[in-house]
Amino acid sequence: MVEGDFKKDMSRRRSGAKGTTPRSEPDVPQILSGVFNDKTTGSPVTLLIPNTNVKSEDYSNLARQPRPGHADFVAYKKYRGFNDYRGGGHFSGRLTAALVAAGVVAKKILGEHISIQAKLIEAGGSRNIEKSIEKAVKDHDSVGGVVECIVQNLPVGLGEPFFDAVESVLSHIIFSIPAIKGIEFGSGFRAATMKGSEHNDMILDESGRTATNHAGGINGGITNGNELVLRVAVKPPSSIGKKQKTLNLDSGQVEELEVKGRHDACIALRVPVVLEAATAIALADLLLIHKSQEI
Repeated sequence: MVEGDFKKDMSRRRSGAKGTTPRSEPDVPQILSGVFNDKTTGSPVTLLIPNTNVKSEDYSNLARQPRPGHADFVAYKKYRGFNDYRGGGHFSGRLTAALVAAGVVAKKILGEHISIQAKLIEAGGSRNIEKSIEKAVKDHDSVGGVVECIVQNLPVGLGEPFFDAVESVLSHIIFSIPAIKGIEFGSGFRAATMKGSEHNDMILDESGRTATNHAGGINGGITNGNELVLRVAVKPPSSIGKKQKTLNLDSGQVEELEVKGRHDACIALRVPVVLEAATAIALADLLLIHKSQEI
C-alpha cells in the first residue's frame, strides 16, 4: 500500500463539478503508521489528511445563528456552547474524506474480484441531473438526490441473522455519512405495493442465482449470491444563498440569517465514492467474520 493508492477515490470526492463548493483541497492522505515497505504491518494504519484551504471566519455568525436544517443548534445544546462551529468538525461533510480513505483500505481487503460501483441517478426529484443542479445554482438554493450502489461477486453467506444482518451493518455506517436521510435495498419501498408472487425471486441454480432481484441480494440478513443493490436519499445542503429565518441564541429572537462561505448546491454529486467506501468498510468486516467461521 502506497499513498498513490488513494489518489483515484480521493479525487472523485473532491469538489470541482458545477454545483459543488469552490473550496479546493488536495486531499492527499499521508501514511503515518501501519505500513512498511509498501505492505501493511498488522498494526493500525494511521492516515493524516490536512485541511489546507480553511476560512473559519465564514462560520463566525453561525455560533449565535444556527442554520436551519443543519446540526448547529443541536450541537450547541448538546455541548453547552463548547462546540466547534468553524466548519470541518464532527458535523461536517469534510469527514467523508476520512471515510473514503478508509474505504480504499477496505476495498483492498475485499479484493479485485468484488466490485462496488455507485452513481447519482436523480437530483432534485429529476433524472435530468444537470438541469436540476443548474436551476438550484441560479436560484441560490440547493437540491438533494438519490445515489444507487451495486456490489457484484459477493459470496453467499455474508452477514449474521438479526442484529448483524447485512442491511443492519450497512445502514449503521451509511447513516453516519452526513446528509443521508433514507436507505432501501432491492425493490425497497416499492415492495410494499407488490404481491408475494411478484416480489419473490425464483432461484435458478445451485449458486443462488435468481430470475429477478427484488431482494437486492440479501435474504434473512445474509447475502444470497446475487448483486447487492441499495439506494440512499441525500438531503439538500442546509447552507444556501437565500436568506432564511433562524433563532438568535443571544437575544432569543427570530431574525434573518445570511449564510456566507463556500458551499455545495448538491452534495449528492460527491456522495457516490463515499457510499462505495462505507459499503466496502462494512462488507470487509463481514467478509473477515465469514472467513473466520470457515476456518
